[in-house]
Amino acid sequence: MDKMYGELTVLSGTANEALAGDVCRYLGIEPLPADIFQFPNENVFCRLHRSVRAKDVFVIQPMCSPVNKNIMELLIMIDCLRRDSTGRITAEVPYYAYGRTDKKYQPRVPITARLLADLITVAGADRFLTVDLHARQIQGFFTIPVDELTALYMFADYITELGLEQPIVVAPDVGAVRRARNFATRLNAPLAIIEKRRHADGNGMEMLNLIGDVAHRSAIIIDDEVDTGSTLTRAAAYVQTYGAERVYACVTHPILSADAAQSIRDSVIEKLVVTDTVPIAPEKRNLLGDRLEVLHIGPLLGEIIRRIHEGISVGDMFPE
Repeated sequence: MDKMYGELTVLSGTANEALAGDVCRYLGIEPLPADIFQFPNENVFCRLHRSVRAKDVFVIQPMCSPVNKNIMELLIMIDCLRRDSTGRITAEVPYYAYGRTDKKYQPRVPITARLLADLITVAGADRFLTVDLHARQIQGFFTIPVDELTALYMFADYITELGLEQPIVVAPDVGAVRRARNFATRLNAPLAIIEKRRHADGNGMEMLNLIGDVAHRSAIIIDDEVDTGSTLTRAAAYVQTYGAERVYACVTHPILSADAAQSIRDSVIEKLVVTDTVPIAPEKRNLLGDRLEVLHIGPLLGEIIRRIHEGISVGDMFPE
């Protein structure tokens, strides 16, 4: 069919160039050459090597560490493209930072997830593409079209191949119930939910109850991201006290801040299955060793880009 816009083009930021390379290989194209760097005063600069006038450009840049630098880089790349009269700009942000600041949970705090949506739109993006938002309502913060992809199907295929006996999907808190329910449906497995409560001062948490029977089963904890690893490792230990024989974890975004990798290595989790939406430092990979399994999401992102470019439905790939 005739293309809705000009030539398909991919511009990669510096946040995850390996992922952008995987996407381009799937599409059979080379990434747009550009100079993207920081001056000594930490100001970010972008210069394209060739014109993108009227082209259909996808900017790949997760908001991973260093978070604020990568956010500014994304905004500057979008502005650079817009000023070169690009036909359409799609911000492809596999990991959306500040996703947990999606509402005012106490007085006098910001809603940073909404602020980021406004910044991306004002910079000049025409579409937004991401993977497994922390809260689905963040889609509504944008005034441009949003496609939210999910890694649940990749995780389900991986877990199915393991052939676990009596698997049960575990939501580590109430906020993860919808995600866990969809995953359980995909696996045709039961669902368990941990009731977690954070302390009033925001420091620390406690797990109060487990809804569901995990005894003598293989528990699979599902979540959108693993940051410090506290929720994940405590949830794993909690289900073990209720009789779970084996514990696995499937998490889309491996942020792995602070001592998360060490905490997971010291935990009862047999396998941490993640995607490569964000890069994992070599020392953390080495620390986790065989306990870590990284699924490559590049081909999925590449197929979504192809569909958007050609005007084909994206939702058909993710049946409810």
